[in-house]
Amino acid sequence: MSIVQQLPAQEMKRLQIRYPHPMYVGTPKDLEVERLEKEYEMSIPYLLVPEGTVNVALDKLVECSDEYPIMGEPELITDGDKEATDGSYIELDVGPQYISIDLEETCTLFAIAFWHYHKKARVYYDLVVQVADDPDFIINVTTLYNNDHDNSLGLGVGEDLHYIESYQGRLIDARGVIGQYVRLYSNGNTDNNMNHYIEVEVHGKPVN
Repeated sequence: MSIVQQLPAQEMKRLQIRYPHPMYVGTPKDLEVERLEKEYEMSIPYLLVPEGTVNVALDKLVECSDEYPIMGEPELITDGDKEATDGSYIELDVGPQYISIDLEETCTLFAIAFWHYHKKARVYYDLVVQVADDPDFIINVTTLYNNDHDNSLGLGVGEDLHYIESYQGRLIDARGVIGQYVRLYSNGNTDNNMNHYIEVEVHGKPVN
């Protein structure tokens, strides 16, 4: 497991996320997905982060398991555009896929926010978020999020719930984990078997 930074006393602030425009209203009633979180559980977490925390993933290099995406380019994932408009997202092939972000230096991470596709309400399957010290995700790997309930990815059985995509994306607590590489997995969705990413933000600070 990766080292988790023991932070000294310092001034903290609430993490502020700039959210894109909503693309639909209301919660769909016809999504038959096991272990789906309830509407009242969909509130955005209240996360406190140290002063000086920034999106260390902005404009950083992204690599995909699908070397030839069906639509879009990897750099769209860290370009700062979270709107669900044509040309703002990448579409990867069917089956389990992942994207990896190289932060270019070792960072202490406090939060990760990500948006798959929020133009239409849908649920993405087998979402796993990991941080590691190396690009192959062998050294000091920490799993921060996992809703792969049947271990279809082979990364362990996840306890997190499925959720419905919206303009709020998903914000998770990175708990001060230290690493240089961030990887997100997915395995299709309730509309089709494709995998999509609009944006990933990694909020943290360089260790040095």
